Amino acid sequence: MTEISASIVSKLREMTGAGLMNCKQALMETGGDIEKAVELLRKKGVATAAKKSMRDAREGIIAYYISPDSTVGVLIEVNCETDFVAKNEQFKAFAADAARRISADPKVDLEPDRVQLVARTGENVKIQRFERWQVSGNGLIAAYIHTGSKIGVLVEVGAGKTDSVANEQFKELVKDITLQIAAASPLAVSRDGIDPKIIEKEKEIAREQVKNKPPQAIEKIVAGKIEKFYQTYCLLEQGFVKQPDISVKDHIAAVAKNIGDEITIRRFLRYQVGESVGA
Repeated sequence: MTEISASIVSKLREMTGAGLMNCKQALMETGGDIEKAVELLRKKGVATAAKKSMRDAREGIIAYYISPDSTVGVLIEVNCETDFVAKNEQFKAFAADAARRISADPKVDLEPDRVQLVARTGENVKIQRFERWQVSGNGLIAAYIHTGSKIGVLVEVGAGKTDSVANEQFKELVKDITLQIAAASPLAVSRDGIDPKIIEKEKEIAREQVKNKPPQAIEKIVAGKIEKFYQTYCLLEQGFVKQPDISVKDHIAAVAKNIGDEITIRRFLRYQVGESVGA
């Protein structure tokens, strides 16, 4: 029998919100496989929906750089071993400088600086991931780092007219969108951006949850759950954080009407320290 440690049970509880005994039982049934345990708990209806729930026990920060004209943006995650070093000014300066240098040259050699920082801090320092974007057509790239530098957002917002980018309402909207993404953790801008495999998995879980219902009711219930999933994880369908009774899409439409232009959320990126890459 696989030995289930207290630490993995605790991690599963954090990931799912399920009770202690439910988590322990799920891990026993799945041979200690935490991903399968999450799915099992969801099928039993005792776990909250998981998106990118697998977190690695890493410390670090998210940093960004936006060019003065807002046409180029970089979001970067730099990891270390302890929160103490993550709060170190030299560590934070390294992350910010790395983002700035990557904006000019994505292939820049940061290894000498990284090695020097390792020597200074006594900890392993790793550039976990980064992305560099350049705006396409009319629009701008913006970023937001949440308090504590553990969550960061990069977004590209397009406009139909060149002068809209300088409009204060447009800039305020972009700022609100970055806050929305940080707070609400969408998976995609719209339904088209959701991986069909994710939807199929959600349908499978939903059917398992209602398998004892009358057959004629099951598909209707499943359809309702999928609709709710879209409203939760598609940015445009989420309730706007500053006015939850309207959707993000409706808020964008209102601002677009006010400034007399078309506004499009082209893409976004959300990093959280410790996310498993590819999870």
